[in-house]
Parts: sequence; structure tokens; C-alpha cells
Amino acid sequence: MNQSIKPFIICAHRGASGTHPENTQAAFEEAIRVGAHMVEFDIRCTADHHLAIIHDSTVDRTTNGTGAVADLTFDYIRSLDAGQGKKVLSLPEAMAYASRVMLNIHANPENKDDALAIAQALVPYFANGDIYDQAFVTAVDQDLLKLLRAADPQIRLCNLLGQRTDSYVQTAVSSHPCEVLQPINAVVTHELVREAHAQGLKVNPFFADDEDEMNRLIGCGVDGILTNHPARLFSFLENRS
Repeated sequence: MNQSIKPFIICAHRGASGTHPENTQAAFEEAIRVGAHMVEFDIRCTADHHLAIIHDSTVDRTTNGTGAVADLTFDYIRSLDAGQGKKVLSLPEAMAYASRVMLNIHANPENKDDALAIAQALVPYFANGDIYDQAFVTAVDQDLLKLLRAADPQIRLCNLLGQRTDSYVQTAVSSHPCEVLQPINAVVTHELVREAHAQGLKVNPFFADDEDEMNRLIGCGVDGILTNHPARLFSFLENRS
């Protein structure tokens, strides 16, 4: 890995999802292979209260199955093809990557019961303290963020409330304490980044896959970028430097 660009975070969105099935082992491994510093992945609760690594509320788009994640058991979801013969990952399988890459854990509870289940599942991973610098939890759901903060104040949080607005910094600061911002790329400006940095927040926008937008966001002073094509961003940074 080129150490000169390491402070700038290349975050592989759902792994290297532009070239491999999203949120799968293949996507994670490819992200690490090409030099991504961080992998973002999504978690949802199944009908039997397990956590599946899947973005959508249904399995329809990303697997050969159909139905709502909340109505299906983990074993059934696991039996599905998530693309190229890959399986939907469990939370322990995804969290094991913390020893190899930073993790951006995007939690998607459907209700308060889900929020409690997700909090109870995530908190123990931080118990030994080694993972605090390696992982943070991202969510829109304020109940989940409050549960995590109450359970362990050291867990870093990324509040997505207001992510698509130019008032995102103030919304995040006033609504719930967090350490990382993940604004939609379209609202990112020099002013937003300066405001966030003044509050001590890191800014990692979602997302950029083309070089023009990568260059614009870097010019705004962001701390990292989420991308579906981490190899492309890595190459662009090397060439730019």
C-alpha cells in the first residue's frame, strides 16, 4: 500500500461492489486486494433475529430469492445465491475483517426491536477495545445511535440524519453526537467540509465512481470517499500525487 495516501480513506462501498457481488466475501476480499483502507457494509435483522449482511429490505435485487429480509430466516437467506455463487454473510463473518481493514458498519433497523437487537449484537465486538479505531457504526435510526452511545460511549458513530442536505453538519451535531459525517456527494462543498472540521468531524462522502467527482471532492478537503470502484480511486490518488 502506498503510505503517502494512507491518511486519505478509500472506503469500498459494500466492498468492491462495482466489480463483485455487493456485501459478499468476494467484494470484501477484492477491496482489500486493491488497497482499500475501509469496507462499508450493511446489516439487517432477519425473522429469527439474526443479522444478515444485506442492504435492501428485500432479497430480490441482490439474490436469486424473493421476500422481505424481516420475514425470512437467516438460514434461508444463507441458502440463496448472492451473485456468482456467493452467499450472504453473517455479522461475525463481516466483523472478522476488522483485523484486516477498517469497517464502516451501516445498520438498517426497521423498528425499535431491530434497533435493540443490532445494538446488543454490535456492542460486544468493541468489548476488548482493540476495534475502536478500526470500526464505526453508521445509521439514520436515532434509537439505535442512542442505544449504542448509552451502552458504550467510546463507539464511534456516523449519524446519517440529514445526509442529503447542506445543513447536515448542524443536524448531526445538534441531533446526536457523532464523529464521522457521510454526506451525499452532491451537497459537499468547501464550506460544508470546513464547518465539519471545525466541529472535529471527519467527512467521508457517499459516493464517487468517476474521476471528475473524485477530484472535486478531494478539492473540497474531504477525509475520504466511499466508492464502488476502490481500485479506480486508488489509481487516481496515485496518479494525482
